[in-house]
Amino acid sequence: MNLVPVFQTSILISAVLVVLLILLQQRGASLGAGLGGSGELFTTRRGLDKSLFNTTIVFVVIFVLSILGLLLIPS
Repeated sequence: MNLVPVFQTSILISAVLVVLLILLQQRGASLGAGLGGSGELFTTRRGLDKSLFNTTIVFVVIFVLSILGLLLIPS
């Protein structure tokens, strides 16, 4: 059984989903926050924000494991 196409497909899908999930997350509402000019407080994640964060972690793990699996399969 050839697993290379399965790993390649999972890498592609998980990479696209990770990018989309990261872009959906809101952190530091403006450009000034990115440059260090923000005085925002630390808040805990709740609701949809927590779900997006956890889903992002799951897809990053899938992405990394797929890459490792592809590297470890003898060609």
